[in-house]
Amino acid sequence: MFLSPEGRAAGEAVLGWMREAGMRAALDPMGNAVGRYEGVRTGLPCLMLGSHLDTVRDAGRYDGMLGVISAIECIDVLHKKKEKLPFAIEVIGFGDEEGVRFGTTLLGSRAIAGTLDPEVLQAKDSGGTSIAQALLQFGLNPQHLSRVRRKKSDVLAYAELHIEQGPVLEAEGLPVGVVTAINGFSRLRVTLRGEAGHAGTVPMSLRRDALAAAAECILMVERAAKELPDLVATVGRIEAKPGAINVIPGEVQFTVDLRAPEDSAREDAVAEVKREIARTAAQRKLEARIESLQDFGSSACAPWLMRQLERAVEARGVRVRRLPSGAGHDGMAIKAIADIAMLFVRCKGGVSHNPAESITEGDAATGAAVLFDFIHDFKPLSA
Repeated sequence: MFLSPEGRAAGEAVLGWMREAGMRAALDPMGNAVGRYEGVRTGLPCLMLGSHLDTVRDAGRYDGMLGVISAIECIDVLHKKKEKLPFAIEVIGFGDEEGVRFGTTLLGSRAIAGTLDPEVLQAKDSGGTSIAQALLQFGLNPQHLSRVRRKKSDVLAYAELHIEQGPVLEAEGLPVGVVTAINGFSRLRVTLRGEAGHAGTVPMSLRRDALAAAAECILMVERAAKELPDLVATVGRIEAKPGAINVIPGEVQFTVDLRAPEDSAREDAVAEVKREIARTAAQRKLEARIESLQDFGSSACAPWLMRQLERAVEARGVRVRRLPSGAGHDGMAIKAIADIAMLFVRCKGGVSHNPAESITEGDAATGAAVLFDFIHDFKPLSA
């Protein structure tokens, strides 16, 4: 988890591996592990690589970290050959992509892209600690976040290797695939307030049960997603108060995550969900509050980078397969300062965000080899 003791241990391990691979490496003020391998001369614009170091609860071991380790391995090969390229390379282990602790995602990459609203630093975790306070407790200074931001002129492109988190590549017998776009997402936090009361004395007809209303809303979210092609919706967190077995819940808070490849479909679904929650609350004589936590539009990968990745895939004797990403990634934020590309690696059964997440050694090797060829032969758009 972001800014946790385990997060510190992971960051320090990654920084050590970066240094062993010939990079200058340090944590930046947002907790990103950043390594830089200079080009033929110091100070050249960089090809940015990487992924995230944080995980969800009960996670697998490859989501995020595979992309960081693979990129470091590629730089290590260059370093051992004493080879410098006509551009610098930066490898970044983003401190927070998942948003588990503070409920807002892509903190590390948004800081680097310069799109992190300072007000976000006031978001709090379940213990009441804000992001700003957590940074200070971690030994970082949130007032130095301006130093994290990269200019567009500093970054030639961004590329990320990641497990697919879906079943397409496995179904087609392919070790890797080239991503076309990252689906957009919207996240809401819904609070329903009714009236707590004694479970044995309040008649059913007089109850203002916030949890019963939340159950109705959650099923509505599921129905809305099933009615629209390519839309997915998830209620991943719910809390009922006061949380006693013999008390009618007076307040419930839950989250809604909606994703779709088309922004218009996602925006329409968000509007419909909000309307239906308000309708349900009014019928049950409850107060409803709906907060928008995050909105990210779909992020297309750059064709010129896709072509270079595809050449690297073909060079390894693999048929090129293009596919979209249903999951969000740091490239969504980095797109504000650079064109992006992604390479997916096959994972067993498409299972991710789960301890059963699994890849093969051979697929990991193919992914790293394709990434190396892409790096070694990379041609900036202006070249």
